[in-house]
Amino acid sequence: MKQNTRKRVTSVLAAAMAVLLMLPLGSAHVEARTELEMDDYDDIVSTYSVDDSVLDYKDYVNRFSAIYPEKSITVGADGCVRYDENDEETDPVIYKDYEGMSGDSIYTSENSLIEFEVDVKEEGFYNLSLEYYPVKGKNSAIERSVFIDGELPYSELALVTFYRIWEYDADSYVGDNGSTQYIWEKDNQGNDCKPSMKEKPEWVSGYMYDSDGYVTTPLSVYLTKGKHTVTLLSMREPMVIHSLTLSNAEDRPSYAEVKSQNDAAGVKDASGKLITIEGENPTRTSSQMLYPIQDQSSPSVSPSSARMLLNNTIGGNSWRLVGQWIEWDFDVDESGYYNISLYDCQNFVRGIYVSRKITIDGEVPFKEMEAYGFKYDQSWREDVLSDNYGTPYSFYLEEGHHTIRMEVVLGDFSDIISEVEDCVKQLNSIYREVIRVTGVSPDTYRDYQIERTLPELHDELVAVRDQLDAAITSLRALTGKKSDKETVLLTMRDQLDDLIADGDYFVRVIGTFKINVRACGNWVTQVIDQPLAIDRINIYSADVRPSYDNTSFFSKAGYECKRLFYSFVIDYNQIGNVAEDNGDSPTITLWIGSGRDQANVIKSMIDESFTNEYGVNVNVQLVDMSTLLRAELAGEGPDVAIQVANTSGIAGAVLNTGNDTPVNYGIRNAVLDLSQFEDLDEVLTRFSDASMTAFTFDGATYALPETITFPVMFYRKDILAELGLDIPETWDDVKVAMTVLAKNQMEFGMLPSEQIFAMLLYQNGGEYYTENGSRSLLDSDIAVNTFKEYCEYYTDFKIDKETSVEERFRTGECPIIIADYTTYNNLVVSAPDIAGLWDFVPVPGTVKEDGSVDRSTGCTGLASIIMADTEYPEACWEFLKWWTSADVQTQYGREMESLMGSAARVPTANLEAFANMPWPVDDYEALLEAFDYVKGIPQVPGGYYSWRNVNNAFYTVTTETDTASPREELMDKVIYINAEINYKRQELGLVLDEQE
Repeated sequence: MKQNTRKRVTSVLAAAMAVLLMLPLGSAHVEARTELEMDDYDDIVSTYSVDDSVLDYKDYVNRFSAIYPEKSITVGADGCVRYDENDEETDPVIYKDYEGMSGDSIYTSENSLIEFEVDVKEEGFYNLSLEYYPVKGKNSAIERSVFIDGELPYSELALVTFYRIWEYDADSYVGDNGSTQYIWEKDNQGNDCKPSMKEKPEWVSGYMYDSDGYVTTPLSVYLTKGKHTVTLLSMREPMVIHSLTLSNAEDRPSYAEVKSQNDAAGVKDASGKLITIEGENPTRTSSQMLYPIQDQSSPSVSPSSARMLLNNTIGGNSWRLVGQWIEWDFDVDESGYYNISLYDCQNFVRGIYVSRKITIDGEVPFKEMEAYGFKYDQSWREDVLSDNYGTPYSFYLEEGHHTIRMEVVLGDFSDIISEVEDCVKQLNSIYREVIRVTGVSPDTYRDYQIERTLPELHDELVAVRDQLDAAITSLRALTGKKSDKETVLLTMRDQLDDLIADGDYFVRVIGTFKINVRACGNWVTQVIDQPLAIDRINIYSADVRPSYDNTSFFSKAGYECKRLFYSFVIDYNQIGNVAEDNGDSPTITLWIGSGRDQANVIKSMIDESFTNEYGVNVNVQLVDMSTLLRAELAGEGPDVAIQVANTSGIAGAVLNTGNDTPVNYGIRNAVLDLSQFEDLDEVLTRFSDASMTAFTFDGATYALPETITFPVMFYRKDILAELGLDIPETWDDVKVAMTVLAKNQMEFGMLPSEQIFAMLLYQNGGEYYTENGSRSLLDSDIAVNTFKEYCEYYTDFKIDKETSVEERFRTGECPIIIADYTTYNNLVVSAPDIAGLWDFVPVPGTVKEDGSVDRSTGCTGLASIIMADTEYPEACWEFLKWWTSADVQTQYGREMESLMGSAARVPTANLEAFANMPWPVDDYEALLEAFDYVKGIPQVPGGYYSWRNVNNAFYTVTTETDTASPREELMDKVIYINAEINYKRQELGLVLDEQE
């Protein structure tokens, strides 16, 4: 779908621009509905980042007079003039009095478009707000694109986020102070268990904000008098909409104004009051990432233990993203002024402060609370909400129930971060301009005449230098002093000064220039995160002083001594409950080969649903999976192992080579053959055939797939637009693209790996082995020609074999790369400087004789296995079925994302669970299209020799280019491969190949 829609981009933009040139924005006569199709809207969203006609919010606002009408306009379900779903117009689902909301409401799916008609009586700016209900979806934030009269007014409206509401799935009660108190479950080691999160949906009414946080005020649009349409295009997740409102948010008065008004009304200080709210006891949050944290860094945290892990704080790195909020309830039994303090820790971001918008009962009490800053400190401390002179703010609270909410905002840093991000984009563009002339490794003794070749370069350097210098000045004004956060920006600015003085100096510093630009991009990534951990919130009258225990040096020293002692007596490899095999119910040992966060989540899920339902105890151990073989030989191995990678045991290495562990162990009777279980065939329907290929041999099944990964093609939309390049659909197109890229001193990125070789082999109709796996087929004409083609990409086209394609994709050196699809998660999280400038499609294909394009590609993944010496094979099988089920894999994926963010999205092999992951609609459809071409890489006895020798032949050919022949090198290596296969088959008593 993505490739087809991209082809219409040029014509759609041209038509849209023609209309724009003829009519001023918002002044055209508007029919009851727009005529653009959903695909047309999709095209606008996918190309706005490379369309210069789409302004940013600040430039948009500056185009119009500052007119802000006082009247508001609200349209409900009766104002809906159009509803499309799955690219077809249809009647919307109307709910009557839905969830307590009187009147009609409209259900909008995650692949839909809804259009409202609004009648504007007075011209001017209007803030957009929506009253919506977050219905059940895939547990991710709701995303929409907003259009006015069929146009995207500015880039920030291309993605607007609407939050969900979450609460802990744990027993609770209301404390004496009105705050929620949770009863934590404990494991049998005395540690608190982290609670699961569950949705607590409710009707939400709120303004639309910039999802990046650079614009801190509600987004507004300028509308002329008359009828207009407001279109909401679904990008992710469904929602029910009750009404759309156009109004203007009131500016919050300052603290001095509010205090003066309250004093005039006779408000007095409360007396003798102290309300303490434990931070780990929120009433609701906006994200399932906001778990309680088990902090053992200080004895002053409440509660604390040197031995046990207790849920005692909240926030930290989980509470760092713009828009995330936490809300607590509390009661006040006397009206009056109160001070508010937090016992918190901000030791995450050095050199700047992090900001929170603080609201009470849904309203910002005064302007200073729109972005209150928390400065860096190495340890836990008390922060009293105060003015710049240290005078505590007095908050007027009436007797009764209240809520306090803290939301992550960029605050005063929003403009600075936005400016630096814009500088990074300009610097990357300058870098690409220069390397088109010099290449990435210029000859320092050659005169490239850069200033003559690029006459506009000097002005571009001056402009970005001035912009960066202004950002540095603003940063210093905010922090009040020099900080280490300036260092990166100062280094970049100083180098720009040198290059402005002498443009030809680029030849000598092009490498460091690239490094400095990358550092600025990383600066944005670091500063945009706003983490803060909270232990307690105190709301108290001015005559009371909150106290904190165990803050002295000796208390801290004694606490650390206790922690040291317990480190010798506690087995940290054991996760959660540790069960003894008492004969009443089986107890199995599970090994996990990833990380402690994953192990904690899995153990929690096991205790919550598996053990209770099946009566099987599971002891979870976090181990280095490379010790599995030695442990089995010593009789100390597990009953079940999950997240098993290739023989090396390194989970990340499985992306580059196939997973040979299950078959290698299975044929030696170390792993159980799952074919003995009668319901295996039913279980296998959960997975694609490709994901099972590597785990079966000679009619036996030695593992169930846990994850599946495969290559896709990522591309930079902005650079391809600059070069006039279409997205390559075939390898012939790729070769043409590589020629164009080479002329511009850029490259096609594709690191050599088994996945790449398998992709080319399968597209050409080749296979690895004979049907029974007794002989390698890599000496066939198809395989030899494929290997020759594979080598030529790195010899003739000079593709880089070593440098990270992700980093070069980010700088623009490689505007097209082929990489594992999990790269998507990394780019979303770690490359905000190119957000919206890239996309992905299935890999290029090979044209077949019938004209069709074969996009076949290899795949690999992690496995779940049962060890053959287990005493409880049936219990282990029940566990594997539970672990690989759709519900459990969906829950695990969501738990990991809630804990670690979207970078931890699980590439599950369960097809139903994969569909449940929170992918944006278009991206999910692109992955689904790629899935159709995925083929597995088989594993046979001695098969570990195959890729090892193919890779050796590859590096011989690509390093000894003058003497090594691809055919001869591969044919020589196939002799070794077949010899090893024959040796292993003979060792295992299997039938030998007739040709041997």
